[in-house]
Amino acid sequence: MSNRDLTYFISDLHLGARYFSDPRQHEQRVCQWLRSIAPRCKRLYLLGDILDYWFEYHNVVPQGFTRFFGALAELADSGVEITWITGNHDIWIFNYLPREIGFRLINGPLEETIDGKRFFMAHGDGLGPVPFGERVMRSVFRNRILQRMFASIHPRWTVGLAYGWSASNRTKRTPRAVEPTPLLRWLDSPERPQADYFLFGHYHIMMDRREPYGRVIILGDWILNMSYAVFDGEELRLETLQI
Repeated sequence: MSNRDLTYFISDLHLGARYFSDPRQHEQRVCQWLRSIAPRCKRLYLLGDILDYWFEYHNVVPQGFTRFFGALAELADSGVEITWITGNHDIWIFNYLPREIGFRLINGPLEETIDGKRFFMAHGDGLGPVPFGERVMRSVFRNRILQRMFASIHPRWTVGLAYGWSASNRTKRTPRAVEPTPLLRWLDSPERPQADYFLFGHYHIMMDRREPYGRVIILGDWILNMSYAVFDGEELRLETLQI
């Protein structure tokens, strides 16, 4: 008889980022956590920016993340339902990883009923008032023609550029917590869907707020907080890894 009765939510691992002093140790810590939840994990939701950068080519696989992909594949092979919602750093996952590892890929928000409760999940970027420059970048990154053009450039140029750009957008080359003002405005607007729980990443903060319309969780990250959420069918808890 299976004892798997828990659903886990995690975001913003930023695996591979150059601001880690020991990227392999960071990846191993994530893998240890994945294996620790395996006995009771029924579902796992990855809410974006799991990888600091990934671009999926047609015939080759970028280097890195071997241990992490292996740990995910172990969960999938054992029957865990894995859903990966892309963020603004890992939007260029296409067909290879979902097919090879065995997870469901979602580009955009996801509304789902889990153990009788309604969940709204998204990475968090793009919800609420978005500055013009960010809207332009989102359109560029998601344009299929531009993606094909980018794929034609040799990875020796694109990979270094992408990681360098990621690092340059961080204060002191590490992620910084950002106030989720645009997201909270969106949640207070008529655009908000109906749900019991609203889960997001992106902002690198831990937040657990009970609002009249439902409970809002921002998952934190695995750089500053080492945090995740777990749902047992009755209660949703925001927790941190005990090191």
